[in-house]
Amino acid sequence: MSTMNRSRRAVLLGTLAALALGATACGSSASSSNPLGGGSSAAASGAGSTAGGGSGGTVVVGSANFPENVLLGSIYSQALKAKGVNVEEKFNIGSREVIYGQLQSGNLTVLPEYNGSLLAYLDAKNTAVTTQDVNAALAKALPSSLAVLDSSPAEDKDSLSVAQETADKYNLKSISDLAAKAGEFTIGGPPEFKSRREQQFKDVYGLTFKEWKPTADTTANALKDGSIQVGNVFTTDPKIVQYKLVALSDPKNVFGAQNITPLVNKAGLDATATAALNAVSAKLDTAGLTGLMKRVSVDKEDPSTVARDWLKANGLA
Repeated sequence: MSTMNRSRRAVLLGTLAALALGATACGSSASSSNPLGGGSSAAASGAGSTAGGGSGGTVVVGSANFPENVLLGSIYSQALKAKGVNVEEKFNIGSREVIYGQLQSGNLTVLPEYNGSLLAYLDAKNTAVTTQDVNAALAKALPSSLAVLDSSPAEDKDSLSVAQETADKYNLKSISDLAAKAGEFTIGGPPEFKSRREQQFKDVYGLTFKEWKPTADTTANALKDGSIQVGNVFTTDPKIVQYKLVALSDPKNVFGAQNITPLVNKAGLDATATAALNAVSAKLDTAGLTGLMKRVSVDKEDPSTVARDWLKANGLA
């Protein structure tokens, strides 16, 4: 059964269940409010329903399978719990290609996303660059069951990075400067990086690399030891500073805005949960996220502890 058919079947079953509940529970709300789609219910006012929404009043927070996304998932989860929302955590699931379908089906309610990367996944030809334009394009590209909430000022952009020695030797300052040497270089990144970006680099910058090597979250290390010459390193990765890597500029904007943004299944949230997630976005900035990632990636602290400390420091827990 296709993802679309599964989604329609889930909506139909949910509607029938809500009607049955409404027939037996006099005066109560059959479902949580949908603040993203209008309307109101007892859940919105905090009466007669558990805060949060979703199946059984539980919000399921997921994450992709890399440390920063797990950290962000924990921040979302603990922020929701602090507002009395029932939460289930499903972290480290996999790449966007895996977890997006789980959000569509309703198995997940909330994901920490990167708005520009999400748009590229949904519409590879879209040329939106700014946060406002990217989010406007996402509103059109997402199915009606999904939505993005407020984007945070924090950005974790993809970059093509090189070792300082490589940058100095070949006078590399921007991605454009790679054109003369790309055929001699091995490029590394997450396993899905090749399928997502290879054609873009050819079309926009005229780059054809000698080899594409999957390096996942060890890309910075691979640049340091020389096993790759170019790597897809996230700009909040503290190893950029630790290993003295150079993130090349992107004058043609292959990597547009990539603000940290909650992606949600609208049927699974009420006003309380939505407000809690938007409050996180209002406080999260790039410098702060980079500092948190140092604690996780370099100091090897537990992401849930780092998340809790940040929420307390910002008055959100």
